[in-house]
Amino acid sequence: MGISEKFWDRKAEGYSRSPISDEENYRRKLSETQKSFTSDMHIAEFGCGTGSTAICHAPYVQRIDAIDISENMLDIGRARAKEACIENIDFTRGTLIEFNADSASLDAVLGLNVIHLLADRRDTLADVARILKPGGIFVSSTVCLGNSYLRFIKLLTPLGRFLGLMPDVFILNEEKLAKEIVDAGFTIEIQWHHGMHNMAVFIIARKIDS
Repeated sequence: MGISEKFWDRKAEGYSRSPISDEENYRRKLSETQKSFTSDMHIAEFGCGTGSTAICHAPYVQRIDAIDISENMLDIGRARAKEACIENIDFTRGTLIEFNADSASLDAVLGLNVIHLLADRRDTLADVARILKPGGIFVSSTVCLGNSYLRFIKLLTPLGRFLGLMPDVFILNEEKLAKEIVDAGFTIEIQWHHGMHNMAVFIIARKIDS
């Protein structure tokens, strides 16, 4: 088990009890995402955490593969889904690349509050494009610190990671993130930012139908 997995396993219980920090924008993101769903869709969410968002989306689609590197997070998600009588979510431990879905097999992929934590984000974006059907959608919500004074957190990340106090955090800005998504083979249909200093960026992008 790697350092990141251990970090999120330790954080799972506390994370599951944490209130949503921005309820209004969370509900907006749910609503805008669900407008793109149909009842026959097979979707995946990587970095699903304790499954809260997957459970919210489950009634709108046929099946969800919920993927996370933390087994403790997934165990909480499984229990929550069972309590909510949700039966169309499959929880799987690993990364999206390790999940290795078939090419052009999914209608939508969600990566929420996770891209800024990935050392291999370009490979992950390429894999999102690979596994989506032409015209499929990619939904992301990403912390972009590049234009904030908090970008200097990168100086503390190696020590924090070594001590087990924080995961890897990669410094992006909104423009760079959007370009990387476009370069991976998408057109961006919705893009807006929110939160303190507008550091969180929500994007819905559609795979180019080549």
